[in-house]
Amino acid sequence: MVALGEPVSKILNEKGRDGLIALPGVGRSIASALAEMVTTGRWSQLERVRGALEQEKLFQTIPGIGPELARHLCETLHLETIEALEIAAHDGRLEKVPGFGRRRGDMVRAALLRRLGRPWLREMRNQQPRPPVDVLLDVDREYRGKAKAGRLRTVAPKRLNPSGEAWLPILHTRRGDWHFTALYSNTALAHDLCRTGDWVVIYHHTDTSPEGQCTVVTETRGPMAGKRVVRGREGECGVLQNSASPRS
Repeated sequence: MVALGEPVSKILNEKGRDGLIALPGVGRSIASALAEMVTTGRWSQLERVRGALEQEKLFQTIPGIGPELARHLCETLHLETIEALEIAAHDGRLEKVPGFGRRRGDMVRAALLRRLGRPWLREMRNQQPRPPVDVLLDVDREYRGKAKAGRLRTVAPKRLNPSGEAWLPILHTRRGDWHFTALYSNTALAHDLCRTGDWVVIYHHTDTSPEGQCTVVTETRGPMAGKRVVRGREGECGVLQNSASPRS
């Protein structure tokens, strides 16, 4: 064990994520976990595995986000982490949530910048790789198949689970350099629409990229009706479907 000459919080504030990565035995994934624990006092990946993540309360720690807006973030974008909120704040999705105009969006982006200390975020996000949709759909197939067969460990989510039942299956898997965690959506909207056995939230990262997330659902309209699609990447799913269809 290596003793540090200064607190991790000081290293993060003065040198950012790169300062943490420079520490002995700390890679990008561990640096991301340390940064989240320093800035929020919690580690969402651990809480997710335990089924203890309360997303709405987490988002309310950001200035400009009250209880109603936090609920909209969970139900509209299916966000569960500060990292996911950060991504949505810079890729245009945040302003699509009811109650978020440009002014409030700027407020949230400024608050996230102060908390996470990453002025290079916008440029990084523009270059950030995403898992191909065929890989995401394959993870979705693996998760739903193993969940149906009862081959996955289940956790007891604290939200919307008054009985405390351990009903939520969770999968950790890899595809090449990509690490994935998949689980059914446990948002109020998923429960209201009876989609807790259909909507699959997939978290993904590599050792050199921060965590992102997506939601895979069964499409209910249009040419992809009845097919599994990655929300926000329906066009790519359509191209994949067409390329896989037998040609006459």
